[in-house]
Amino acid sequence: YPHYHPLLVGLSQLLFPIVALLGVSGLVVGILNTYDEFSIPALTPVAWNLVIIAGLVFGLPHVDGTDHELYVYAGSILAGTIVQVLLPVPWLRGKDGRLQMVIDWRDPAVKQVFKLMLPVTLGLGLININALIDGVIGSWLISPNAPASINAAFRIYMLPQGMFSVAVATVLFPSLARFASRGDFKGLRDTTVLGLRQIAFLLVPASIISAVLAEPLTRIIYERGAFTPDQTPVVASCLAAFSAGLTFNGTMLMLNRAFFSLQENWVPTAIALANLFMNAILDVAFSPLGTWGIPLATALVNVAGTAALLVFLRRRLGRLELTDAIDSFGRVFVCSVVAGAVAFVIWKPLDELVGRSFGGQLVSLVPALALAVVAYLAAGRALKVREMQALLSLRSRLRRG
Repeated sequence: YPHYHPLLVGLSQLLFPIVALLGVSGLVVGILNTYDEFSIPALTPVAWNLVIIAGLVFGLPHVDGTDHELYVYAGSILAGTIVQVLLPVPWLRGKDGRLQMVIDWRDPAVKQVFKLMLPVTLGLGLININALIDGVIGSWLISPNAPASINAAFRIYMLPQGMFSVAVATVLFPSLARFASRGDFKGLRDTTVLGLRQIAFLLVPASIISAVLAEPLTRIIYERGAFTPDQTPVVASCLAAFSAGLTFNGTMLMLNRAFFSLQENWVPTAIALANLFMNAILDVAFSPLGTWGIPLATALVNVAGTAALLVFLRRRLGRLELTDAIDSFGRVFVCSVVAGAVAFVIWKPLDELVGRSFGGQLVSLVPALALAVVAYLAAGRALKVREMQALLSLRSRLRRG
């Protein structure tokens, strides 16, 4: 479409500064995180979205034509990114006296950063290659529509991942780095295990509930427009298969941060490369199962990756105190099964009663999710899950406050 070429060039020129701005934003957020400042960095994406929404609301009524509307949208994104960069900057004041920006390529620390960046960059690239391989094998051996179904399920699957495991790993990473820099390997071990337990406490119930309610979740999120009801079962089966590896994807993230704190970035990168080959082999092996065989391969690779990272971390740090963590995991699993059963028992009759309209789906799904959470917390309290006790302690402090 040659007539789109000027529009493509213009939008690219307008959006290009975002690359540098996001890099600066990452540096600012990273600095604040090292000082245990997490609230303001967490709010910057909210500000980004609000600026974009404001730009569309106030800008679109004043332009005509799709091209001009796209320029308003692109300009709103650029403005939102600038706000995202500048918003946390005032919180840098007073940190260790006065922070200064110095560009010195000869500084040994700069060389160390580039040295540590290489394996991390390769690891991030392997994630994209893995998704590409999944899509190629899925479209080749299963169906041309398989990649779209896998991608749709993956988006839902990543929601609890971003909400819980990324948050836990981000908050604990500065502590891990401080323990590593001081050579306090006991503190590093204990904090890593703490992170694994917290991630399990949050993601095990999320994985079981998302597997049990995979179909209604898929239906309420996607079933509109070009997404037809006959696509829902395929995406739901992929989501259920992905969910089997949800917790282990989170634990891999936490263990990767432990190696990053030790500045041994090549270990998780090498394991990620091995996982890439294992995933390709399992994709082919499970392709006769249908589209959901590809996510199932990913789930098993997550389990294997967690096991490999634990083995190498134990060799590096010595014995990891996992006995209590395994006991807690078992209790959490039982509580999660209870929550999943409650979710299904509540959702199923309501779904048959109120129907499949959007409002009806809300009426059936929201109570099922809410009561599943209540059941999980009640079961956690009854089984004396340690992470549950921490929540109860926090509630008591809030009441006293």
